[in-house]
Amino acid sequence: MSPKKDTNRIDGVIQESLPNTLFRVKLDNGNLVLAHLAGKLRIHRIKILPGDKVTIEMASIEDDRGRIVYRKK
Repeated sequence: MSPKKDTNRIDGVIQESLPNTLFRVKLDNGNLVLAHLAGKLRIHRIKILPGDKVTIEMASIEDDRGRIVYRKK
């Protein structure tokens, strides 16, 4: 599957883990966003902890919500 054409992918670091697979993520540009896990990460039970580097997919740069699509090693 290809990613949606109208989304932006931005790197960030997990700052805080919240209930229901929500995370507070600090992006490389300094913004804080609220993000949830994408479906494949839930299905394969990928564990994400504070301090992990992740890739976020957002509808627009100004948005304050997104979804985590990749956990970097």
